[in-house]
Formats: sequence, C-alpha cells, structure tokens
Amino acid sequence: MYLILFLYLCSAMQDTEQLKYLIALPLLPEVGLHTSRKLLEYFGSAEAVFLAKETDWLTVPNIRRETVKTVLSGRAAAIKRAEQEAAFIEKHGISTFALTDEDYPYRLRECPDAPLLLYGKGRFRLNEGRFLAVVGTRMPSERGKDICRQIVTDLAERVPDLTIVSGLAYGIDVTAHKAAISSDIPTLIIPGHGVDRIYPAVHRKVAVEALTKGGILTEYMTGTEPDRQNFVARNRIIAGLCDATLVVESRKKGGSLITADMANGYSRDVFAVPGRPEDEASRGCNNLIKQQKAALVENADDIIGFMQWESRSKQPAVQTELFEELTAEEEALLDMLRGEPDGMHVNLLVMQTARPYSEISSTLLMMEMRGLVRPLPGGLYKALK
Repeated sequence: MYLILFLYLCSAMQDTEQLKYLIALPLLPEVGLHTSRKLLEYFGSAEAVFLAKETDWLTVPNIRRETVKTVLSGRAAAIKRAEQEAAFIEKHGISTFALTDEDYPYRLRECPDAPLLLYGKGRFRLNEGRFLAVVGTRMPSERGKDICRQIVTDLAERVPDLTIVSGLAYGIDVTAHKAAISSDIPTLIIPGHGVDRIYPAVHRKVAVEALTKGGILTEYMTGTEPDRQNFVARNRIIAGLCDATLVVESRKKGGSLITADMANGYSRDVFAVPGRPEDEASRGCNNLIKQQKAALVENADDIIGFMQWESRSKQPAVQTELFEELTAEEEALLDMLRGEPDGMHVNLLVMQTARPYSEISSTLLMMEMRGLVRPLPGGLYKALK
C-alpha cells in the first residue's frame, strides 16, 4: 500500500513539473504560440525545451544566435512565474487541459492556432455532446434578446446534450448564458482574462451559476487584464470549441463577426438571424447571409435541420463530490465570516488576515464559485456554509 501511495505521489509531482514547464513555455521572450508549438514538436516536450543547452537550441531551424541568447536569459523568470501559476492552480482546484492531453477539446485541437494550455473552473465535458456558440451585439434590441432566448430554450428541449458557448459580454452573450442556465443545460464562458476575476463584474452571478453544469475556460493566466486584444483572440476559442456558431444580432462591425469569420476559417457551420434592412443591430447578420458566410435561420428547427441533430434523453446528474476540501486560508476566512451573519467587508478581511488584497479577493472569488460565500453590495461577503 505504501508503495502505491509513493508511486502516486511521484506521478503527481511529475505531472506538476510538466505543467510548470508548459505554463512557462510561451512566457519565454520572443516565443509566442506559434513558436511554442514548433519548439514542442522539435524537442518533444516543454521540459526538454528548458533543459536544452545553447548548442541544442542552435540546431533549431531558422533560429538566430541572438534570439537563442535572449530566450536562454529569460528562462529563470519564466519558470518563476510558472511556479506561481502552478501553485494557484493547485490551491484553487483549477482544471488544466494541455494540447497533448486526451481530454483537451478535440474540436479545438483541430485548429492550427489552438492554445497550448487551457485553464478552467467548473464541471467539464468538453468532448461529449454538441456545442453551439451564440454571439451577437452588446446592444441588442428586445426582439434580438427574445429570439436568442427562444432559440436556446427550444434547442435545450430538443437537443438536451447541447452546450452553449459564449463570452459573458453584455447583450446577446449573457442572454444566451442565462437561457442555457434556465433551461438546465451546460454553458461555457470563454473570457479574455484569467479565472481569478469575472468581467464584466455585473455578470458575476451568471458566471457562478454556470459552474454547476458548465464552467469558465480560458487560455489566460491569472493577473491577465481584460484588454481589448485578449477578447479578439479569445473569439477563436469560442469558434473552435463548437460545431457551429450562431449570430443573433450584429452591427456592421463587431466581435461577433470576427467569431463568425474564424468559424468559417475552421470550416464550421455559421448561422445568422436576419433582420429588417433599416435595423442597425441586424446589418452584420444580413451581410453575413448576403455574402454567403452564414446560413439564414429563424428558429431552433432551422439549426437542427442544418446540423442534422437528433434529440436524445437527458442523463441524470451524478454527484461526484461528497465533501468540501478547504485550504487553511479558506477555513480562516470562513471562520471570520461565520462570526458576522450580516457580512464582512473585504478590506476588514485583508486587515485581519494581513494578506494582500489581490490574494484575498482571488480566494473569495474561488470560494464564491464553490458556493461557500456570497458577495453583498458594498464590498461585503457572507458565509453560506
């Protein structure tokens, strides 16, 4: 028995080491996603990339000596940051999906620009059932929101193994997530930042509810700001994860059109809901249809027909966790919150624990996602367990 435990611990340590190197790889100076994939293929593993000597690096095709020196000088910093991220992952129970893992989403793996590593929080079945991206304008009409809700609700009833994927943005995105949650089907949120925050913050409740059957999935590390370029890049994940993309309403220009173009580039089906010519919110959808970049759909039946989807019975939910495992920090925070039934301000928690605000805030977010605490207006938090 002790031998089995020893082998298990050795295996876990080895997995942690491999994860550390994989996190660190794209952090090397002058090494982005494309180069990272080439280096993995050339050296065989992320660890081998970091253990390679300068003479080994100089054998890599089309690499300059100056680049090699820059990369090698940045290895220590990349490893240090990766170790911090790996510690956060272990502490908060973050799921990781490496491009080489069996449980990496197979649809996304087919894409030439698929991320090397995905970070997630929730209950994931990334390779089961059907996946539909639902995107659109941040400023939809009431008609657009009604159509979005109706299509998602009808699809949930007819195609119960469906997962709805979107980006949690204002408008059509959050409407689709809410409709999926109300219909009791999984929904995946693909943000333009790490799992240590929710943006926009007003959609925090939706994000937490999504964790019960779906989750949050991102290529970004903790501490990543929700910058504009990140949201453009994350659109490829939304498109690549799915069998098809539905654009409900879109103006002449917008992120949803970028997602539709990426889906077309991946040879995935694209659908668009048409609108009246004078409706500004429908210009993008109408153009997609006119340019034959999207098929015209008006309801769930149209999508089911195009995709040739058949209805299947829902499977009963299986309980996989019996007990909550808490870290010492989580236990301490819960003890303090339990002593204040009306809630306790986050700044007071920071003072009493003598921990950085960013660390306490991040821990509270993870506890909220697990249903341990609830945020209240004014920066207060209340214990739920």
